[in-house]
Amino acid sequence: MNTLLLKILAVTEKIPVGSGKTQVDIPKASSVDVLAGVLNTTYAIAGTFAVLVIILAGFSFMTGSYDPTKIAKAKNAILFAVVGLIIIISAFILTKFILDKL
Repeated sequence: MNTLLLKILAVTEKIPVGSGKTQVDIPKASSVDVLAGVLNTTYAIAGTFAVLVIILAGFSFMTGSYDPTKIAKAKNAILFAVVGLIIIISAFILTKFILDKL
């Protein structure tokens, strides 16, 4: 769990504290690194959710039994999930561009 947290926070540097056998490495991260890690994690969760919605809506579309309301709901869910995925990817690209400039 600790290594997962370090990966999320995108820690790149450690500061040694203590002496001898009791020396401990304390991670050092800038606020930009922490923000980038939190945003990347948020984008990954949102993207996974959007893909799951697309899969479930596709299954609902296939098993709609020629019921127009079920098929229309599934089409709308797929459409909204794809639009959401496009927004997530655009936000990722925009924030990556901005954070690289900082």
